[in-house]
Amino acid sequence: MQVIALKHIIFLFVGLLCLTPLISSSLALVLGLTMALLKWVPPQINPAKLVKKLLAISIVGLGFGVSFAAAKSAALTSLPMIVVFIVVTLLLALGFSRLLQMDRKTGTLIGAGTAICGGSAVAAVAPTIQARPDQIAVALGCVFVLNAVGLIVFPLVGHWLAMSPQEFGIWAAIAIHDTSSVVGAAEVYSSDSIEVATSVKLLRALAIAPLAVLSAFVYQRVQQSRAAQASASGDVGRVSEAKPKVQLIPTFIIFYVLAIVIANLLPQGEMLYTEIFNWAKRLLVVCLYLVGASMSLNIIRQAGFKPMLLAVVLWLIVSVASLLWIMW
Repeated sequence: MQVIALKHIIFLFVGLLCLTPLISSSLALVLGLTMALLKWVPPQINPAKLVKKLLAISIVGLGFGVSFAAAKSAALTSLPMIVVFIVVTLLLALGFSRLLQMDRKTGTLIGAGTAICGGSAVAAVAPTIQARPDQIAVALGCVFVLNAVGLIVFPLVGHWLAMSPQEFGIWAAIAIHDTSSVVGAAEVYSSDSIEVATSVKLLRALAIAPLAVLSAFVYQRVQQSRAAQASASGDVGRVSEAKPKVQLIPTFIIFYVLAIVIANLLPQGEMLYTEIFNWAKRLLVVCLYLVGASMSLNIIRQAGFKPMLLAVVLWLIVSVASLLWIMW
């Protein structure tokens, strides 16, 4: 019979407390980081995987508190900025990867994660370019570290610049990698930022599908070109022609939109929608706790100098440029 250690019980108890008003968003993140540093996270729990599942549920719940008109307005207003920064970031990632003379596939994954949707984009693009596990791990490590930094830094900068909730929501949605960190930073800054941040971020996340398809197409063409050159030179080495699987639109985005539609078409259930929305915000605090608990020094070391340098440079360019676009 396995005995649960006291430190693991404390970890679970604090996680449950995050469902109450006693724990704020920023405090939840700090507590999660503390648990990770103290090594109080139960080995049976994988916070990084758990947060993805809980975040999906939380985002769907948040949809019940979003005005369709406001969501549409925020998304469409930000669409030109989203397209510009996705394209520019991907091009910069390719250019800087060559300049740093680093692995091209790792650079592509970091570029995808920075441009679109953090770990989700990395996971979507990785099979299309047949990236190795170590290349995926490095890209995820870089993205994850900067997610944690963004959660702490962005609200501080936003308050320093006296940004409105809408301005901050758009900025966070454009410049922070993962959806969890975007919504988390918006929650830390102001609850009024959540609606804008979530709507814009999920519109940005829709670019995962075309990017994955484009990556698969380009990689297949490169492989075919190399195979032709190898054949012409008499090299009998084989090049895999297997078509990679492409991950399209995440299911939770579809349910998020459906929740908005239901809440706006059937206003009779407003009391229920409000309750779901409030619980979704509390669940988001639990997600921030798990994000903090997912951090470790091993992740930072695993990222390496050149990949981390690339990730930081791309992130700073996107963050500063998008901030200037929004403020001026």
